[in-house]
Amino acid sequence: MTAEPRSPFDPPRDEMRSMGHEVVELAARFIEERYSAPTSDYSEVQSLLQSLSAPPSQGPTPLGDLLRTIEGAASKGFDPANPGFVAYIPGGGLYAAALADFLACVVNRYTGLSRPAPALVQMEASVLRWLCDLFGLPEEAQGVLTPGGSMSNLSATVTARHAMLGERFLEGTIYVSDEIHHSIAKSARIAGLPSGALRVVPSDEALHIDLVAARAMIHKDRRRGHKPFMLVTSAGTINTGAVDPLLDAADLARDEGLWLHVDGAYGGFFQLTERGRKRLSGIERADSITLDPHKGMFLPYGTGCLLVRDGSLLRAAHETHANYLPGLSEDPGLPDFSSFSPELTRDFRGLRLWLPLHLHGVAAFSQALDEKLDLAVYVFEELEAISELHVPWEPELSLVAFRPRAGTDEDAHRLLERINASERVWLSSASFREKVHLRMCILSHRSHRDRIREGVEIIRVAAGGG
Repeated sequence: MTAEPRSPFDPPRDEMRSMGHEVVELAARFIEERYSAPTSDYSEVQSLLQSLSAPPSQGPTPLGDLLRTIEGAASKGFDPANPGFVAYIPGGGLYAAALADFLACVVNRYTGLSRPAPALVQMEASVLRWLCDLFGLPEEAQGVLTPGGSMSNLSATVTARHAMLGERFLEGTIYVSDEIHHSIAKSARIAGLPSGALRVVPSDEALHIDLVAARAMIHKDRRRGHKPFMLVTSAGTINTGAVDPLLDAADLARDEGLWLHVDGAYGGFFQLTERGRKRLSGIERADSITLDPHKGMFLPYGTGCLLVRDGSLLRAAHETHANYLPGLSEDPGLPDFSSFSPELTRDFRGLRLWLPLHLHGVAAFSQALDEKLDLAVYVFEELEAISELHVPWEPELSLVAFRPRAGTDEDAHRLLERINASERVWLSSASFREKVHLRMCILSHRSHRDRIREGVEIIRVAAGGG
């Protein structure tokens, strides 16, 4: 029997092993260097950008040369995988998740429908069921992994609009805090709602949504002929990590007949800790929950999640069919993920969650998140003791906001520049309550007490308190 010719893109097995070894060596070196690397690096970046703008050559280039280019490119800009990166919301990236993505790309099975790869879909579905159980959602709940929190919020908005208003939705109104993530406004626009559909509710002194004001706005809108249909709350705001009063929000949504969505992209996974469960009390009553495993589970960017209390509503808002596709799955334990999201073609992103969870165990993630809560308390107490700083809000999760006690916004920006110039910690800033605040968000799995203590000392000296 004549051997079937190999694809020219499939190297011999020994060569594949050799190529894999080179890639793993780069990965191991890159991870080891994160602990000593600067938190940002823009040196000689213009010349690098110029060299990278060249088109691919007609002939092959040695893998080693290409890997050196990739390694150099990956070292420029912010370094969110660095233990000192506490700006925005860090994305450390787990090595086990990288291995999972490598394998998912190699096997390259299609998981948008269950029939082409039922066992792989089952692996992903099992993790989603675990998440639904984690948040106390009923059996009929359905989860779906998305490219990120913005897409999760979009699908939640579309589902709420479809379930609550049907096809006549132009009079619909959504109620959000002035601290809500901007993706909600974008979601409303993409979902076809008019620009005036988004009602911005003021937040109170603790930066929680003012539900008394929300109720008054809902009643006023109804008198004007509008159709209130959705209340959006935060389980960890982007500015300070504030958690809205979810139990009271659930009561309001029930009383007014609204869909309750909780944006837990940043803070949702603190549900894995005892303190987090107390602070997120009421989230189990949500109609939908956005999560970002690429934040609280330390996974690579591009891993979001949406959980919906009634999976049939998520399906009704997203499902279409074509005669060239296999028959739709009616097995709730083995779903067609394309029936629950805008995506038909999708990568097997479930493996990057399944493998780390089974490899490390759930307790490892709970302990890591507990550590971040402890570190935030430590930072708050240390910064509060620095007379030159004003630290207005005790952290509810793992984010601490502060600013110079006496000074302008320009003084705050200059303080940020002095801190970040250390290259050992990297903070961000945001303007809210009409003042610029510096933000320190501790969520990388590589951030431990030694680096955070060093960061506090850098802040102390930069603020003039050391």
